[in-house]
Amino acid sequence: MTSPLSMLNVPSEPTAAEPGEEVRGLSQGRIVLKRFRGHTGAVVGICVFVVVLILAISAIGLGPLPGWWKYTYRQTPTLMNGGHPTLSLFPFHLGEHPFGQDRVGRDMFAMTLRGAQISMMIMATVGTIAALVGVVIGASAGFFRGKVEAVLMRFTDMIIIIPPLIAAAVVGHTAGRFGGPVFLGLFLGLVSWTGMARLVRGDFLSLREREFVDAARLAGASNRRIIFKHILPNAVGVITVNSTLLMSSAILTETALSYVGLGVQPPDVSLGSLISANQSAFSTRPWLFWWPGLFIVVICLCVNFIGDGLRDAFDPRQKKIRLRGMSETVSLPGVAQAAMVPAPYPENEGHWADHEGQP
Repeated sequence: MTSPLSMLNVPSEPTAAEPGEEVRGLSQGRIVLKRFRGHTGAVVGICVFVVVLILAISAIGLGPLPGWWKYTYRQTPTLMNGGHPTLSLFPFHLGEHPFGQDRVGRDMFAMTLRGAQISMMIMATVGTIAALVGVVIGASAGFFRGKVEAVLMRFTDMIIIIPPLIAAAVVGHTAGRFGGPVFLGLFLGLVSWTGMARLVRGDFLSLREREFVDAARLAGASNRRIIFKHILPNAVGVITVNSTLLMSSAILTETALSYVGLGVQPPDVSLGSLISANQSAFSTRPWLFWWPGLFIVVICLCVNFIGDGLRDAFDPRQKKIRLRGMSETVSLPGVAQAAMVPAPYPENEGHWADHEGQP
């Protein structure tokens, strides 16, 4: 009689490893990295993001470091060819002004890359500050509970009821005028941490009741060790994924503020301020909008794809097995259930039908 396990092509006992095949366990970091590399969108997103970052830094330089492009975003060379772009793809050629020139002759290639620098700088600052504040408040509220949770979460609720765009406009305008893009990102991060705090609190509430935390308490571990050695590493997936979402929304918030004149102030530029400054030329010189808008879309899509890849990489429910000889992927509980169901043999089909419902 054929065994049900043999019909599923599941080996009844472990098979020997292939010659030269190394059998070893993988750490959590290597498992996450392997899953992330298997996510095509995330890999493409991080490659494109790195290319944009390298281009923005190397072309016009950063701080005292000069770049390889001959113009800066503050120079006003002579207006050439009506300010039309000189970029050619076939054959590839940058020309004198690849992205064109604005009404006063400034090079849009240098200005767009400077705007990308500022937007990514603000994005990183907002993501870092919001993640730090949100993790500290959410972890403290979820772990200690009681009065600590009541005070911290009521404070979080007070921040949530304030419209974030209005709060960002008030503090962002002051920061953008007196402190520059870094301070603008700092203030935007201080009003963007509430969602992270609530998510981390919920995760800590669940993790603090797990068996490994009880075992650590019985072993005499302090609260600090339990938080940083046991609970926080298990919450790193939620923190990482939501940090990428905060960064993506930070670019859009900065773009909206700069578009209405409350973000990055002249003589500095950002992608949003470039669109705002050239909105009157939309019908006559649309290329002044194409390149800043394209960079905003590309950066946001890359960050979102990276976040999707990190979510799948940190999700333990993504681990599945593929049975040999079967075309669909099933989970371990499904294999056990299928193995316990007797196979319907052709000679017994009619017998089972005649006695259906009988003991």
